[in-house]
Amino acid sequence: MIPYFVGVAVLFCSLEFLLFFTAVFVLYWALPWRSARIWLLLGASFYFYACWNKRLALLITATTLLDYLLAHGMERSQSPRGRKLLLFISLFVNLGLLCYFKYTNFFLLSLDELLIAAGSPTWFRPLRVILPIGISFYTFEAINYMVDVYRRRVPAERNLGHFLLFILFFPHLVAGPIVRARDFLPQVRQPKRWNWYRLHLGLQFVLMGLFKKLVIADRMAWYVDPVFGDPLGHQTGAAWIALLAYSLQVYCDFSGYSDIAIGTAHLLGYKLAQNFNMPYVAVNVADLWRRWHMSLSSWLRDYIFIPLGGSRGGEWKVHRNLFLTMTVCGLWHGAAWPFVGFGVVQGAYMMIHRVFRRYCRARPRLDAALRSAPGTLLRMALTFSTFCLSLVIFRATDFTNTAFMLQRLFQPVPDLQGPPLPLIGFWLTVGVVVAAHLVRHFGLWQRWNWRMPPSLLGAGYAAALMVALVLAPHGGKAFIYFQF
Repeated sequence: MIPYFVGVAVLFCSLEFLLFFTAVFVLYWALPWRSARIWLLLGASFYFYACWNKRLALLITATTLLDYLLAHGMERSQSPRGRKLLLFISLFVNLGLLCYFKYTNFFLLSLDELLIAAGSPTWFRPLRVILPIGISFYTFEAINYMVDVYRRRVPAERNLGHFLLFILFFPHLVAGPIVRARDFLPQVRQPKRWNWYRLHLGLQFVLMGLFKKLVIADRMAWYVDPVFGDPLGHQTGAAWIALLAYSLQVYCDFSGYSDIAIGTAHLLGYKLAQNFNMPYVAVNVADLWRRWHMSLSSWLRDYIFIPLGGSRGGEWKVHRNLFLTMTVCGLWHGAAWPFVGFGVVQGAYMMIHRVFRRYCRARPRLDAALRSAPGTLLRMALTFSTFCLSLVIFRATDFTNTAFMLQRLFQPVPDLQGPPLPLIGFWLTVGVVVAAHLVRHFGLWQRWNWRMPPSLLGAGYAAALMVALVLAPHGGKAFIYFQF
């Protein structure tokens, strides 16, 4: 059997999480002692993860304790070989667990298919593996801490409770953003005081995330799932609508989770890194990945791309580094060949962009035309459309489904089924997203936010929450990035 999840998920957009977080929030600010607050958050985080699986909650705690001890050993060791050995043990354990839980069946089934294609009998069967929620996220956090301690960029954390909270902090535990030790650990040591402005900011983030998830992402799934499930049975127009709907779904689903995580962290006095910055207005693919899942993109840059050589060396080496980094990015997203294909396509995009950028710089007129307002809009449209096409691979269950979807996108056939739902809801949602981007781009919200009377602002928040609850589909979906 394939990897599966067990237990009852405490989803951010569920009543269970509301009750859980309210209890934690009240107790947290009622406690006058900083250390007691830290241990309360640790207990709450362990409970939050144990709702999926108690044994895996113990496993992540055990690996965190091991990294805590290994980091202290690295810091005390004066032997370069000894420090490398301790780092290797940490990487071996963390990456070994990641590969076992997430990629074992992927490798076994791929090898099995290869043997069958070569005419050999099948030998391998998938294992019954419980996939820990968010294992990719907290594994990368542990790796960034251990590598930074090895490089002496951060000192090994002395307080065990502080280090456990860095890994287990429940807002970012299961789906990011990926937190850096040098950003989070200093915050743990700082005293937390009640701040009405921070409460206001946190509630804004939570409300915005709920709206993205419930009103946009989950409703867009109604346009996406039927078409991707049977692309050859739908019209070309329905296929394009489904692709655009999926681009909104995956963006609002993950950025919505990130917003709720950032908001709940603010409500507890912590600041998490921004994870999205309007990626669909990017002017090229490199700019898009600087805006999309920013904590992952920066992690890949610092711990894979730069160690491979980065932008140093000849063009071939730079292209190789870009290609390998983006392929790893695709594999990180899931244990399936379509995810690898998605990473390969992003790597190819990166290389093409780099070649084209060098071509334009040698032609000042072309470069100036592309940097003009019409040229910028053209670049934005091209970047968005090519990224959307790559999402076909990301969403498809296999390459056959990818081929069917691409066939329907570019090969119209009459007398087939149209979009699953009336398009008025889809275009209204697109209009809301575009309007929100314009408000953010021109800085209108910052001005409106401080000029509005508190009563009117509160009424607006209540109305937005009511709209989210009313329009939320019955039995909403889990966050897409939980599987990663």
